[in-house]
Amino acid sequence: MNAQMKIGSIAQIARSVQDIKKAEHWYKNVLGLKHLYTFDKLAFFDCDGVRLMLSQESAAAPESILYLRVGDIAQVHRHYKSLGVEFINAPHMIHKHGDGTEEWLCMFKDPEGRPLGLMAQARP
Repeated sequence: MNAQMKIGSIAQIARSVQDIKKAEHWYKNVLGLKHLYTFDKLAFFDCDGVRLMLSQESAAAPESILYLRVGDIAQVHRHYKSLGVEFINAPHMIHKHGDGTEEWLCMFKDPEGRPLGLMAQARP
C-alpha cells in the first residue's frame, strides 16, 4: 500500500450532546480544552491534535468512552474534583509493564452523566 493510502492518526471524534451551550461551557471551562469554534449546534475542540466535535441531538446516541491522556493523573483528578466534576472512581493503577511503567486510570461523568476517562503512564 502506498503512503497516500495508509490510514493515519484519528483526526476527529464526534459525541452527541443534548445542550450544546452547556456542553461547550463544560468542555472549555471545566476540562480546559481549546475551543476551536462553534457553528449552529456543533462545537469543536482541540485535544492535542485530535478534534472533538460535539453535536446537539434530541437524544444522545450510544457512544464510545473518551479517554483523555494526562501527565499527572492525581493532580488533574484533584483539580477537576475542586471544580465539581463527579468522579466514578479515584485514580488507580490498572497495569504494570515489564519495564516498570504503570498505567493509571480514573473515570468521571460529563454534564449529561456519560462516562469519560483520564489515563496516565507513570515511568519508574
